[in-house]
Amino acid sequence: MLAASEIAAIHATVRAAGDQFLPDFRHLPVPQTMPELQARLTDIEARCMAALQGPLEAAFPAIPWLAADEFGLSAEAAELPAEYWLCDAMDGAIQYAQQLPGWTINLVLMRQNEPAFAVIYDPLAQELFWAQAGAGAFVNETPLRPSTKREPGVMVAVFEHTHGLEEDVALRQRVSEALAILLGTYGIVRNYGPHGLQLAYIGAGRLDVFLQVGRDLENWLPGLLIAREAGADVLTADGQPWHWAADSLLVTAPGLGTTFAPAHLPA
Repeated sequence: MLAASEIAAIHATVRAAGDQFLPDFRHLPVPQTMPELQARLTDIEARCMAALQGPLEAAFPAIPWLAADEFGLSAEAAELPAEYWLCDAMDGAIQYAQQLPGWTINLVLMRQNEPAFAVIYDPLAQELFWAQAGAGAFVNETPLRPSTKREPGVMVAVFEHTHGLEEDVALRQRVSEALAILLGTYGIVRNYGPHGLQLAYIGAGRLDVFLQVGRDLENWLPGLLIAREAGADVLTADGQPWHWAADSLLVTAPGLGTTFAPAHLPA
């Protein structure tokens, strides 16, 4: 377990990393070409990682960093370090570049192939969602609690999909079927951008169901811990307990994954 002083240091670092982007938000022009967009995203990543790595390497010199591209979708748990920081820079960087809300700074500390501590910071809302394994989940200092809804018609479900749909016809079909089931099951179906923030919102009771068909592990891990520690159900798309190798994620308020997820939801 991290000490209170260590948690405070992580919170301060993540807040500073996110707040540095506020002065430029909606003051930089929206990129109009692919080279412009790529340059903007590269700059965002470099600034974010510099703001995170320096302070946290000083505070936790024994913990290595693993970039999202090093982690990789095909990474085997047995090949990873026993403990490491995992960060995909700004989650929702496209929203930031487009002058839209819904961009966050996400960080997770992994131990023995499980998320041990996670932070998701929304600078615009000044909300810092965080959790430590076995110790609950919070937004700033307020404990998180999932929704208690039981009527599908008033539930808000969100969906995500991985990259590569244009090349993978079978995955595109699975995503289409899953979205159709959500639309036919829940009263409101939306997408709110960053994976982590949507998962944190499940923990906070602001959303009721999150579904993604297709593997996106490094984007799931911070929000997965926060949602789980808040009391949400963390499952695969077919309602089974979520596991490291799963290629889908269904996170719901308690009981919804088995009560309202149709049995034919694609795995």
